[in-house]
Amino acid sequence: MSAFSGLPLVIEPADLAARLDAPDLILVDLTSAARYAEGHIPGARFVDPKRTQLGQPPAPGLLPATADLETLFGELGQRTDATYVVYDDEGGGWAGRFIWLLDVIGHRRYHYLNGGLHAWLADGRETSTQVPDAAGGPLPLVIHDEPTATREYLQARLGAADLAIWDARGPGEYAGTKVLAAKGGHIPGAVNFEWTAGMDPQRALRIREDIAEILQSLGITPDKEIVTHCQTHHRSGFTYLVAKALGYPRVKGYAGSWSEWGNHPDTPVEA
Repeated sequence: MSAFSGLPLVIEPADLAARLDAPDLILVDLTSAARYAEGHIPGARFVDPKRTQLGQPPAPGLLPATADLETLFGELGQRTDATYVVYDDEGGGWAGRFIWLLDVIGHRRYHYLNGGLHAWLADGRETSTQVPDAAGGPLPLVIHDEPTATREYLQARLGAADLAIWDARGPGEYAGTKVLAAKGGHIPGAVNFEWTAGMDPQRALRIREDIAEILQSLGITPDKEIVTHCQTHHRSGFTYLVAKALGYPRVKGYAGSWSEWGNHPDTPVEA
């Protein structure tokens, strides 16, 4: 049995600290190369956040090529009995994006370190500068479509009573006063709740304890299919994570996000 059995998706520094030597643990750091070199949680393997995205215009947030994912997960030592713990230093955007990637490859054993590196350091826990060797070479992966909403899928679902579109961008982007694509505004019917508003700065950027009530008041409820997005499905990595952590049964990330929707000639827009 895994040392992580029985733990919720979101765990605390003490939960991780007691399990750093667990044989099934793959600990993933999604901070930055400089931050990782300065000191990371012992045993953590660095993943450059850029490797979690395709990185090509007009929609850089789309899924990377399968071969690139097979290389990445080979380096991490992916295996079916592994338990991933992921963290970053920004409150959960890149870590949540990585959890979405794990869903995409069909791997369900994972946890998010609540508050990430900020919470670990605030607890006074040790860091390391030792860099683990790559675990291995490329390995075959099966890509699953279910965690992802494509533009075509979302366009066909617009107006459905059981759909909630969670726009994790800033209010200016949502309103169309800050334009980062050919078109400004938002997807019709989308609800705006900016990603950092879901974090508690007084608790080292942990997820807000009242987040479930906030989402309920916004109509982002567990009886609906939740499709979350931002500009490139980076900020909405956090909101994807939050919905999953709350046990919402139907959650998808719109990987194309506004960079795709706002640059496509045939997409409807509200402002």
